[in-house]
Parts: sequence; structure tokens; C-alpha cells
Amino acid sequence: MPDFHEPSRLAALGRDWIAAWNARDLERVLAMYAEDAEMTSDRIPPLGFGASGTVRGKASLRAYWSAALAKLPELHFELIDLYVSPDSVVVFYQNERGKKICEYLRLDAERKIRQGSANHLVG
Repeated sequence: MPDFHEPSRLAALGRDWIAAWNARDLERVLAMYAEDAEMTSDRIPPLGFGASGTVRGKASLRAYWSAALAKLPELHFELIDLYVSPDSVVVFYQNERGKKICEYLRLDAERKIRQGSANHLVG
């Protein structure tokens, strides 16, 4: 069995992440995350999910992403590239509005996303 931290397995996780979002399958997305996962994005405060820009725990992630999906009926991500390290993958993609985003996904020992950060282009 290949090592989880092998680059091809991390790249596969990144492709699965994109596919789950494009399917608008929130439970499939959440299944990739640890129970105590945290997500940081400058898009969190405007939706009323914390001034810090960080959401913690699967229940809070479900609430935040449910609200976000409701506001984005045309949501679609086009994969541009994937970058890997021994314990993380960066998914570089373009959304349905043509905005380019890098999503940093750090994994725990159970192969679940423990920390995510959406990084948006300035300007």
C-alpha cells in the first residue's frame, strides 16, 4: 500500500476536493475533514461566522459552507494546479467568477484535513 504522504496520493486528495465541491456535495466535502478541523478565509466574517475569519469544528464548517453554497448557486471550481508537501496540498483553482484562489489543506495523521486556508489574490 502506498504511503499517504506520497505526492500522488496528496494530489488525488486535491482532485477529490475539487470534485466534491463541483458536485455541491457538502457531506462529501465534510467527510474529508477532521472533526476538529479549522478553516480560515476572509470570506467568513461577511457571512457572519466570526470576526476572526476562522471557523472551528465540523458543525461550524457545515453551517458556514451551507450558507456559502446557498449564496453561490453557480459555484464551480476549475483546477489549475496542485502543490504538495509531506503533510499538505495546495489546490490552485479558478472559481465560476474567474477569481483565482489557492486553498491550503494541511492533513493530520488520520488522513483528514485538519487545517484549511483560502488564499485570495490581492488586487
